[in-house]
Amino acid sequence: MKTTRFGRCQWPSKSDEYESNIDRSNANVRVKYVKFKKMTEPFQRCSPQFSLRESPHPCSTLAFDRNLVEDMVMFKVSRVETKPYDGQKPGTSGLRKKVKVFLQPHYLQNFVQATFDALSSEKVRGMTLVVSGDGRYFSKDAIQIIIKMAAANGVRCVWVGQNGLLSTPAVSAVIRERVGSDGSKASGAFILTASHNPGGPNEDFGIKYNMENGGPAPEGVTNSIYVNTTTIKEYLIAEDLHDVDISTIGVTSFSGPDGHFDVEVFDSADTYVKLMKTIFDFQSIQKLLSRPKFTFCYDALHGVAGAYAKRIFVEELGADEKLLLNCVPKEDFGGGHPDPNLTYAKELVDRMGLGKSQSLVDVPEFGAAADGDADRNMILGKRFFVTPSDSVAIIAANAVEAIPYFSGGLKGVARSMPTSAALDVVAKHLNLKFFEVPTGWKFFGNLMDAGLCSVCGEESFGTGSDHIREKDGIWAVLAWLSILAHKNKDNLSGEKLVTVEEIVRQHWSTYGRHYYTRYDYENVDAGAAKELMAHLVNLQSSLSGVNKIVNEAGSDVSNVVHADEFEYRDPVDGSISKHQGIRYLFEDGSRLVFRLSGTGSEGATIRLYIEQYEKDPEKTGRDSQEALAPLVEVALKLSKMEEFTGRSSPTVIT
Repeated sequence: MKTTRFGRCQWPSKSDEYESNIDRSNANVRVKYVKFKKMTEPFQRCSPQFSLRESPHPCSTLAFDRNLVEDMVMFKVSRVETKPYDGQKPGTSGLRKKVKVFLQPHYLQNFVQATFDALSSEKVRGMTLVVSGDGRYFSKDAIQIIIKMAAANGVRCVWVGQNGLLSTPAVSAVIRERVGSDGSKASGAFILTASHNPGGPNEDFGIKYNMENGGPAPEGVTNSIYVNTTTIKEYLIAEDLHDVDISTIGVTSFSGPDGHFDVEVFDSADTYVKLMKTIFDFQSIQKLLSRPKFTFCYDALHGVAGAYAKRIFVEELGADEKLLLNCVPKEDFGGGHPDPNLTYAKELVDRMGLGKSQSLVDVPEFGAAADGDADRNMILGKRFFVTPSDSVAIIAANAVEAIPYFSGGLKGVARSMPTSAALDVVAKHLNLKFFEVPTGWKFFGNLMDAGLCSVCGEESFGTGSDHIREKDGIWAVLAWLSILAHKNKDNLSGEKLVTVEEIVRQHWSTYGRHYYTRYDYENVDAGAAKELMAHLVNLQSSLSGVNKIVNEAGSDVSNVVHADEFEYRDPVDGSISKHQGIRYLFEDGSRLVFRLSGTGSEGATIRLYIEQYEKDPEKTGRDSQEALAPLVEVALKLSKMEEFTGRSSPTVIT
């Protein structure tokens, strides 16, 4: 059966099944006569002399495209037998595996069905669902599969960002802010991303589910998903549903056993950009960017942030497009590793004068990078690196004055446990509520939903606020530009601007400095990683034994006064999260933290966090690695890192 499609609405055209006579002489496109031999649900509401603009059909209000002709499909639901796969337990950010794992028969389908079943049929049936991601390899195929499974499970409408692209923060914004033409709101999303992990046929793919608040599924849901993956016997799919064109904005309509089913493709940036303009003073930022002395550089690392960078920085804020690096999203991220740190964002690091060759003359005043799904960020000044821990503390300290969204004050602040205590000091100084949570943005989301937290962050380059329920890389960049604009509001015509480095050093002089570094040991044998962590737990039974190792390693390190495995009781729902990282706390406020990361696709990643607090303004200007060298030596000896892992050095130092 063929239908002529006008904008969002599909209406019958001439065929053997029915006759139609449509008056195209005016914008109302009035259906004069429709005769069906066999009526289907979408057309049962149509009648002679039916005006589209008067129509109760939810899609009738948009402009019409008289040239678009598509199939109207009456799809069937198939039940496909399957068997469980081992290891489909979602981590802190969903399920991440190599692409070749996801390409196994029924692998993706099992996880998607397990998720629908965990939500319950009452929630799924009739819902509006967002399905998009960072555009990495296999995303387009995965979107079509999920659309067909959504239709079979009774979903009413699927929203897809144009070309399947939506950043993780944009997905959260779409769930929370976007209203469909029929007044509908999305109540969940499948986000297709492996975040900062590489992409391509031989690299990583990932999928996670976000809830109606726009945040990641809580542990109760992810645990149910996992249990379902271990017992799954079949999944539902509309196999005869044709693939939807996700490159063109518009609505494709289908009909099935549960009635009408729509797939709406929409502009990936609209909702997010509108939200940013309600948070920040774009005019103030624009004045800063228009100043000849102020230059900046933004690197999307060929991730989905590129879909937003031109729109925001160039079209809205007037920056020169030449200052955008790697802002064309690619399935393999241009062969690079889309992780915004000093190791992988090499082109930006070099341009900002932080590479091995520091002889560049025209170094920008401000630089920033994003990861694959645009929820992480790295902030750089001219020849100066801002640690993520310092970044969130500085944003919190300046938010009320520099960002209109926070002009009424902050409700509270929070950080992940491995993040340095720089934010703690700001909270104490400003008399703000403060929370230390496990790694995972869902813990921040609970606090935000309860009205307890405005600004939060984690050391792994994640920063955000309660405007959405995900960390937000571009938000962090706009926050820093807002702080720079505020600090220079009376000096825009002067020769010298207040710089990123000056803002950070002034912060240290006020609040003290937390020397901080992170060592990542990636793709370590999983068994060896677990043995190392068990060894660290066993050591904690005797602090005297621990301090003997500490004293043998270096005289410049104070004694350990407390050691534990971090455990968190959520102040909102009372849930308890155990085994969230191994901590060694020193008498002078220094810390060593060891964690196994759940964001890799294979093997294990051991993260070692090293922190030392310095309050004396005369001692806050040292090189970080030099200041932390004695603690690093202690950490490596305590953990027997090389003995357990065979690694003499970390993969990445941040």
